[in-house]
Amino acid sequence: MYRSVILFVALCILGGHISAHQFTPTYPVLRKAPIPGVSVLSMSIFNNREEIDWYSINVYDKDWNSIAFASTDKLINLNYLERKNIEVYIRTKDSDKLGYVCSKSKTLASVKNPSIITSRICSKVKNEAFNSNSLTAS
Repeated sequence: MYRSVILFVALCILGGHISAHQFTPTYPVLRKAPIPGVSVLSMSIFNNREEIDWYSINVYDKDWNSIAFASTDKLINLNYLERKNIEVYIRTKDSDKLGYVCSKSKTLASVKNPSIITSRICSKVKNEAFNSNSLTAS
């Protein structure tokens, strides 16, 4: 217990700084895509970490199992202070299983800095409203 308190105080005193990227919106809404049988989420990622340039996108169900998806970018090269809008496409039949869409920072294998921390930010998908709409074949 005391060890973690001492570590926290030491980081505060030494000016330790931890930052993560931004992945918005926090609660995206699933909507119909122009392609039949496909749904889409619109997301935005912002890099506020100088030491990280690469991010990956993943989609999970409510139990954190991977769900198949397509995206405008699955692996994103994003410079410091750059923002990018991305589209995440999933099959409409998987919409009831959809739980989270996540972004994760990636470090290069050539970077040997032990102080770099990877971050994963997840957005919980609001699919209740989506499921109440008529998406079945009409």
